[in-house]
This record gives sequence, structure tokens and C-alpha cells, in this order.
Amino acid sequence: MSIVYLNGDWIDASEARISVEDRGFLLSDGVYEVTPAYRGRFFLFDRHLERLRSGLATLRIEMELDGLAEIHDRLLADNELADDEVSYVYLQVTRGVAPRTHAFPKMPVPPTVYAFARPYRRPDRTVWEQGFEAVTVPDRRWARVDVKTIALLPNVLAQQAAVDAGVSDAILVRDGIALEGAHNNFFAVFGRTVVTHPRSNVILPGITREYVIRMARELGFEVDERPIQVEELARADEAFFTGTTTEVRPTVRIDGRPVGSGAVGPVARRLFDAFLERVERHAAGE
Repeated sequence: MSIVYLNGDWIDASEARISVEDRGFLLSDGVYEVTPAYRGRFFLFDRHLERLRSGLATLRIEMELDGLAEIHDRLLADNELADDEVSYVYLQVTRGVAPRTHAFPKMPVPPTVYAFARPYRRPDRTVWEQGFEAVTVPDRRWARVDVKTIALLPNVLAQQAAVDAGVSDAILVRDGIALEGAHNNFFAVFGRTVVTHPRSNVILPGITREYVIRMARELGFEVDERPIQVEELARADEAFFTGTTTEVRPTVRIDGRPVGSGAVGPVARRLFDAFLERVERHAAGE
């Protein structure tokens, strides 16, 4: 049994229903957010809420955000996830139910609000220490990637390309620039300098990305937010991805070629260990 939230109701997922005229179903007209919890304590919740607020404003979807914290907490409790090491809540808001037209409804309609909770199982540390692989794929997304919309077909196709290649991640490439992953942000390491694409309309402003950048600086690493030419990856010492359900994941091969020594490097390991230490402290209420 899985309890979900839908427009003010708490029901089993098997009983949840939306209208066939919902604009999310018909037009991908909506945004979403995924927030992690460590032993029932949501991590960086305010930053996730702010990104949601920004996306709603960009799409001009009117929604009152009061009460979202309580919804998140109850989803964990009702699904018996409050004591899990890691879990997350997925929240989706669409413009709502209206006759299908490309323009916004002439009269305001209530948004459709849906949320569910799931456990997250991070890879065993022995698997993590072996590292992961990625392939580069063309970036075919729209021009406002910074808005976390539910229109994810290009991301789906990119991740499927990774699955077809038997690897974990896809690196989206546009105009010769390695931008980010299909569902996470991308970093390369040159010496002790951690490099990632700067915030702009062509990448998602990842909450974990932002946290890892700050953490890297606190740990004494140089951070350079600049475009990464795909040709540079051949001389990178390390590479890794970050994200809510990625945390810090090292990449040891790209397009079948080793990154650096072909083994998990010290920078990714240091960042992951520091990340785990900090979320453990957060889970303990420190």
C-alpha cells in the first residue's frame, strides 16, 4: 500500500485519478520537485521550495505553498519512511484541468497537486568504489532547462541511450559543451580544480550541485564554473555527477575511455565522504 497526496486527499496510489483534460497529461504543462530526507529530516528543503516557487512563477501557475512542509512530513509518516536512512518526496504541480488549447485557460482553474514518497537505496559502497560509466549524447532539450518542468522526453531518450549502452549516466552535449546529465549535474576535475557549467538557461540549477560547490570550496578545492569543452574530458583527472538521488557519483569511463586513471579519484571520494558526514549530522538534528 502506498499513500499519495492528490489535491487535498490522502489516498492509496491505486485509487488516485486525474482528469484526461489535465494540462499536465495533455501538454506537460507543469513543474515538479524532488526533495530528499535523511531519517525523516528533509535536507535543503527551503532551497527546493524556492526552486519550485521560481518555476511556478515562470510558468505563471498560481499556487499557495503554505502547508507543503506538512504534506512532505505526512507522506513519510503514512508510508512508514520516517526512519529510513534515505527517502524522498516527489511533488508535481500542473496548471490544472481545462479544455485543451495551447494558451492558458481564460478563466483561472485550480492547479493539480500530486505528491508521493519513496525509499532511496544508494549503491553499496563497494559498488561505488568501482565507479560508474557514462556516454555522451546530443542535448535536444528546450531553451529553458533551468525550469524544472515535467516535459522530460529528451531526458528520457538520453537516459535510455545510457541504458542501451549498458552504463549509468548520459552526458548531454550541445555545441561541443558537456552540460550536465539526463537527470543530474556534471563535474570534471583537473588537478585540484572542480569544474562545472555555470548557472544559465541551459542547465538545471541543481540543489545538490549548489551544495557540493559550496562544500568543495570549504574543503579547500578550487571551483571553476565555466563551460567544459567535450574534448577536455580526455585530459580530466576525474568526473562525477551530483543530484538528489545521485548524491555524489564518480564516473570512471566516458564513451568507453577511462577518465584519468580509470579509478575513483580522491576529489570525488573526499566530496562524497564529506557529503555523507554532513547528511548524517543533519539526520541526527545537529
